[in-house]
Amino acid sequence: MPNKPHLNIVFIGHVDHGKSTLVGRMLYNTKSIDPYLIEKYRKEAEEKGKATFEFAWVMDNLKEERERGVTIDVSHRRFDTQKYYFTIIDAPGHRDFVKNMITGTSQADAAVLVVDAAKGPEAQTKEHIFLARTLGVNQLIVAVNKMDATQPKYSQEAYEKTKKAVTDLLKAVRYKVEEVPFIPVSAYQGDNITEPSPNMPWWKGDTLVQALDKLKEPPKATDKPLRLPVQDVYTITGIGTVPVGRVETGVLKKDMKIIFMPANKTGEVKSIEMHHEPLEEAYPGDNVGFNVRGISKTDIKRGDVAGPLDSAPTVAKSFIGQIAVLNHPSVITVGYTPVFHCHTAQVACTFTELQKKIDPGSGGVKEEKPEMLKTGDVAYVKIEPTKPMVIEKASEFPQLGRFAIRDMGQTVAAGVCVDVEKRTL
Repeated sequence: MPNKPHLNIVFIGHVDHGKSTLVGRMLYNTKSIDPYLIEKYRKEAEEKGKATFEFAWVMDNLKEERERGVTIDVSHRRFDTQKYYFTIIDAPGHRDFVKNMITGTSQADAAVLVVDAAKGPEAQTKEHIFLARTLGVNQLIVAVNKMDATQPKYSQEAYEKTKKAVTDLLKAVRYKVEEVPFIPVSAYQGDNITEPSPNMPWWKGDTLVQALDKLKEPPKATDKPLRLPVQDVYTITGIGTVPVGRVETGVLKKDMKIIFMPANKTGEVKSIEMHHEPLEEAYPGDNVGFNVRGISKTDIKRGDVAGPLDSAPTVAKSFIGQIAVLNHPSVITVGYTPVFHCHTAQVACTFTELQKKIDPGSGGVKEEKPEMLKTGDVAYVKIEPTKPMVIEKASEFPQLGRFAIRDMGQTVAAGVCVDVEKRTL
């Protein structure tokens, strides 16, 4: 394992704007995949009548995704730059996959927003920017892609027009626009990815890789108690039960006694591994598998959170959330029970009280005890999970205090937990 700092990065943006191709191109140019694979994919893509899809297929290696030409699950791959080693979380752009994107984005240290220079921002571009912001992804790079497809090709005017449109969206959700680099690229042709492009002599700024190396390393929350949301649980012959997940805060150590909540099961960590290499301990940002003595596969599941015995993860009886309503077809009232996606958990939760509406610009109170909430509203609400779930105050554990609310196949709202009433198990 190189001693480079590690960042998790998510590629977001509207479907068909070239996210998967950009990811494949990054992996290819940073020599993180075998060139022969790209050759193999190129031939397959041409045979299937999907020419230009070869780079995209690096990440989309599930057969169903190739047939449909879309990205389904959140897959992880790594690549190295001079300064960092990155784990890419490739977030799907299709609407029905937004929930996967949410679990991916809540893990990201930074995001690359991919926008097609010829089309400019579209509906999902806006939704993804809002989600990234609400879910606390504060570092953003905008890749203005498909510069080879503008009219005329590699047009500075097309780039500037897209940049202005995206800048307006970023300002609307209060990103510090002056801190967001925009880079004109062609993922398919490889322009401005690792090398400056001769096709855009007007561009004097960074390549995409240079911009990635300018990202700041997030503060490692090693001084906090361990929190590790479980993504999957495996039984591995000869080893035993192996939960897989990402350390969000604290340190996971061998021989440590841990408790999984809300399962309320305890065990001892026997071994830890990352990218198939054994570790003595794992730190925030590390995606690991770890074997636990005293736990069987049926004891725990995705959505459980591991923590130390003396500081168990908080199981909520109810919590206060500050939410932003993104896109609700009608109105939200008391009694509404959509699904909340928080870290790796997905739990139906009921709105029991609408406390107050807030002015999103100033933060001042607009209305006390509103009757209902609609698209565009920002509010404080009281929420009761319909079954035990772990959620923490965002001020203490930001990674476990952010959530998205989904209903009818779409993200209707997103928010952060500001206070929790503990449930006694």
